[in-house]
Amino acid sequence: MNTLTVNPLASDVQCTNNELIVTLKDGRVLQLPLSWFPKLNHAPQQLRNNFEILGDGEGIYWEELDEDLSVRGFLQGISLDRASA
Repeated sequence: MNTLTVNPLASDVQCTNNELIVTLKDGRVLQLPLSWFPKLNHAPQQLRNNFEILGDGEGIYWEELDEDLSVRGFLQGISLDRASA
């Protein structure tokens, strides 16, 4: 049996007033509700725009907000609100 393993990697990130938009290297675009990420949701736009894509694109880090998110977690539907429910 062959198993396909997928390692989703971010190539671009944008934060709007309502969404975290992550473009993956394979061309997929993830649009996630900003409300899933309270630190980002409550931060001013200037801080939301100050992020670093980690490694080859495995994660995204906002140093000033102390927020570190994994791209794999996005695809698994993990959010901070859902995790605590």
